[in-house]
Amino acid sequence: MSINATNNLKLIGKNIEDLQVISAYCQDSVVKLKDIIFLKKNRTFVMMLNRFMWENVDKEVLKKNKRVKCAIKFEEVIKVQSKNINQKNKNKILEYLAIKSCSISDNFFKIKIFFSGVGVITVNSDIIEVFLNDLGKPWN
Repeated sequence: MSINATNNLKLIGKNIEDLQVISAYCQDSVVKLKDIIFLKKNRTFVMMLNRFMWENVDKEVLKKNKRVKCAIKFEEVIKVQSKNINQKNKNKILEYLAIKSCSISDNFFKIKIFFSGVGVITVNSDIIEVFLNDLGKPWN
């Protein structure tokens, strides 16, 4: 994990344990359907989230919680499927819950991204190579 001078978080996930950390940092994020894309030729899946900054949460009552624009990129993606997500309304906001992954075989992983309301995106990949990168300045 690294946080640069502007307090932007950057994480790299290479295994199931790393994905658990990335999942925790993204908990309670929101994403518009139009900000999710699978670039099939590049074998890349990207989501642009408004991430709740859990690392900034303080016990002080008067301190305001923050969100930041965040990109999550999955590399070496073979296939992406969605379940219980209406693809027609591109402005629909999905509430992110968690990422779970399992190894199907030595060279194949199934990564599931869960949203409230039973929506799921499944990313099939040769390897686990996930990048989380905050973009810009946070807001209250």
